[in-house]
Amino acid sequence: MANILLTGASRGIGAAARIALTAAGHHVIGQSTAGGDGLLAADFALTGSGDALWQHAIAQAPGGRIDVLVNNAGVFEGVDIADADGFAATWARSHAINLQSAADLCRCAVLHFQRFGGGRIINVASRAGHRGDSPAHWHYAAAKGGMIAMTKSIARGYARDNILAFAIAPGFTMTGMAEEYLASRGGDKLLADIPLGRVAGTEEVAESIRWLASEAPPSLTGSTLDINGASYVR
Repeated sequence: MANILLTGASRGIGAAARIALTAAGHHVIGQSTAGGDGLLAADFALTGSGDALWQHAIAQAPGGRIDVLVNNAGVFEGVDIADADGFAATWARSHAINLQSAADLCRCAVLHFQRFGGGRIINVASRAGHRGDSPAHWHYAAAKGGMIAMTKSIARGYARDNILAFAIAPGFTMTGMAEEYLASRGGDKLLADIPLGRVAGTEEVAESIRWLASEAPPSLTGSTLDINGASYVR
């Protein structure tokens, strides 16, 4: 059984991952912005929130040890590039929530894992990190691309310490964010771009998280798993 810190655990992929990891016998310490329902509260739009969350999670973890970090929290908010102030504010918020908080937690995890002989990091990125996103979502694609690059850097830099890092890059997944986007962009046209003919289910992404958390072989470190129905292959 592993002690797992999971961010964005209240809905969508995070809620499904919480169920899958708990069913597999792991002790899951979950986070959401508001907290409640057994989740720790942390607002990743605020500077220092990732470090504070890590300390709260350590205090809750049996034995004061975390074995696996899953960075899943994120926001998907569009902005018109003609709106200079909104553009800057949206980029700052996206960076803080989608990338900076994950980086802060990864930093805490690496230092912690070095003390305890290793651990695993799973960063939930996006297909957008490879192929980009809509004109209103430059920031999202940039943050997710940064998350993938960060994962590779951690894998290469700390494998000798038995610290393993993996990324997951889902395409459209049936969460609240994806449903809103599909509706606004014309769902039928977008689905036509997915050879599988449907978007991924949250349970499919959750199963990948569960596998990476405990069963994936160490030599897979640094890899990104694409979960997009062949809509983007590389």
